[in-house]
Amino acid sequence: MQDPDLLMDYCVADQASRTPPFFFNGELCKNPALAVADDFWTSSLSKPGITGNLFGSNVTTTTTKNLPGSNTQGLTMARIDIAPGGLVPLHSHPRGAEVVLLLKGTQVMVGFVEAMENKLYVQQLRSGDAFVFPKGLAHFLFNLDGAAPAVALAGLSSQSPGVQLVPLAAFRSEPRIPEEVLKKTFRVSGQDIQRIQRNLGKEKKEREKEGKTIPFLVVFVVDSVALLGLVIEIQVMQVEL
Repeated sequence: MQDPDLLMDYCVADQASRTPPFFFNGELCKNPALAVADDFWTSSLSKPGITGNLFGSNVTTTTTKNLPGSNTQGLTMARIDIAPGGLVPLHSHPRGAEVVLLLKGTQVMVGFVEAMENKLYVQQLRSGDAFVFPKGLAHFLFNLDGAAPAVALAGLSSQSPGVQLVPLAAFRSEPRIPEEVLKKTFRVSGQDIQRIQRNLGKEKKEREKEGKTIPFLVVFVVDSVALLGLVIEIQVMQVEL
């Protein structure tokens, strides 16, 4: 027997209280006799997501609120909309593996970095192609087509896979990670850190007012950086998100 996967980030033991716990791994169940077909149906993935944001992408997922029948089934579905030139930035799902099926698009680059030797696995997908992101590993999707949007359908192996965006975790945490830690981790200056934090904190309308674009993968706008122990040489590309 192995411990069940948590559906929360952590569960702190309450040593002081002897009352029954009120937190649980999932949702309370309705009487099975009262279940109806609509409990196992949803149209929440049928509409395109709004991609006019910082990265030019949107992810819509099923939950126990819009798909009650998925409770305890160990799965989540997601619709991924990516604008022309848009990006689903480096992120990870700590509690679930993911398989992506490209429904629309011809030039979508996907990839992940494995944890043993920091090897990058990258592939360009066309409509009908599928790709697997192993559980807990940092991965991305990037629409190389600057003229047409892309749409993908994803399945994740957990009811609550969790998501942590690398750029926001590193540069927009609350409270902020000490600047000295970021400087030593990414081998950049304090000015670089502050500029990245400002760019990540701005919405598209603010940047449009300034008449500026931001670098693709703005968190890595240096000649070379150490990311999670991996040193990557990056060519900076200017894209309008």
